[in-house]
Amino acid sequence: MNKQQLIDNIRRKQTFLCVGLDTDIKKIPDHLLDEPDPVFAFNKAIIDATADLCIAYKPNLAFYECLGVKGWQALEKTVKYIRQQYPDQFIIADAKRGDIGNTSAMYARSFFEDLQVDAVTVAPYMGEDSVTPFLTYDGTWVILLALTSNKGSHDFQLTEDAGGERLFEKVLRTSQQWAGSDRMMYVVGATQGRMFEDIRKVAPDHFLLVPGVGAQGGSLEEVCRYGMTEDCGLIVNSSRGIIYASRGTDFAQAARAAAQEVQQQMAAQLKQLC
Repeated sequence: MNKQQLIDNIRRKQTFLCVGLDTDIKKIPDHLLDEPDPVFAFNKAIIDATADLCIAYKPNLAFYECLGVKGWQALEKTVKYIRQQYPDQFIIADAKRGDIGNTSAMYARSFFEDLQVDAVTVAPYMGEDSVTPFLTYDGTWVILLALTSNKGSHDFQLTEDAGGERLFEKVLRTSQQWAGSDRMMYVVGATQGRMFEDIRKVAPDHFLLVPGVGAQGGSLEEVCRYGMTEDCGLIVNSSRGIIYASRGTDFAQAARAAAQEVQQQMAAQLKQLC
């Protein structure tokens, strides 16, 4: 999916919601545990209930890898199901990979050739040769960690060099030499508030993947006020607040209601662009 297709989807569906499929087998409704593949059964129900309210899904790889082979099988089935049933959805593998070139090339192969997702999150700490292997696949995206939503993000990401440039700003500025806004996005946590203004000074046209709205306390209104562009420029993720809205047999309906509430807030924000 290219940048214009993503923008068109946002405008057509009046949403920039990404539903995070952080599927913890210890948290899904008990009645699903009798299914042959409980994780996929849960994901399928969530996807069917929310697909018209979002533009992206983001499976977090940790929740699948911890289950071994069965977890990978559930992940593969989930991605394949989205591809077949909802081909307009943008699929993000939230993997946070990043290693020396040869290793990154193998990671890129697994996500873009095998799973066939649209994008993968990548850690930039090891520099250019750990990121560029992910950029060798046409039509795919790298989503680089820039300024994250966790408390520990201040430990390194806000440190300044001798010239006063903060580390996250250096990541933004340097990485734009590797790919443009049609191939590169950035992770910026919703809890960063007005820091989105600083992000936009360095990366005015790039899409931002924004976790942290909902359960982590980030404000959608603040994210939009300081981070939205004329093309929206945001993919805002919500995981726990949607997929675990209920642990009963009504879990899919509850997830839909939670997603619909966010979608309506997003539609109101998008109207301000018109």
